[in-house]
Amino acid sequence: MKRAVFLDRDGTINHDTGFISHPDSFEIYPFAAEAIKTLNNLGLYVFVVTNQSGIARGLYTEDDLKLVHQKMIEQLAKQYAKLDQIYFAPYHVDGVVEPYNINHKDRKPGLGMFNRAKREYEFDTKGSFMVGDRYTDIAFGKRAGLQTILVLTGEGEREFLENRNSWEYKPDYIVKDLVAAVKLIEQRVG
Repeated sequence: MKRAVFLDRDGTINHDTGFISHPDSFEIYPFAAEAIKTLNNLGLYVFVVTNQSGIARGLYTEDDLKLVHQKMIEQLAKQYAKLDQIYFAPYHVDGVVEPYNINHKDRKPGLGMFNRAKREYEFDTKGSFMVGDRYTDIAFGKRAGLQTILVLTGEGEREFLENRNSWEYKPDYIVKDLVAAVKLIEQRVG
């Protein structure tokens, strides 16, 4: 059965500049497309799972997010990399925009986005991975039964150094960036 790689967006694929509301503010890391292309060449599903509470907070709309994601898809495609699906959670309990201002299972570390992927695609969960730069990514991956990789880009290094002793879930691997994560995945599935 096919395997999957779940990727966080901000801080993993692209520079995390806060709430990215416009395509002009979005830039993938220089190494991201080549790394994702390697995953494509390995025959793995590649899913993005991203919390986007800026929608609930009224900072941007779903249409704005679609434009940002279209830019991401185009930047990846220039280097022949592709995503199989992008899942996003527009919710936050402290939001001001209805109906998004709720605590929702889609928001990581909740498993809503994972469960949607499982319904839409067939893949081997135990042989699949979650790669991200935040504790919520690691908790999401662990709770879903995925192998977890913390990247030190974005908020990864700061979150790990400041909070690791309080983490209920520990990453299976800690690596420098998405390139190193993909090399590790290549070794594990190769």
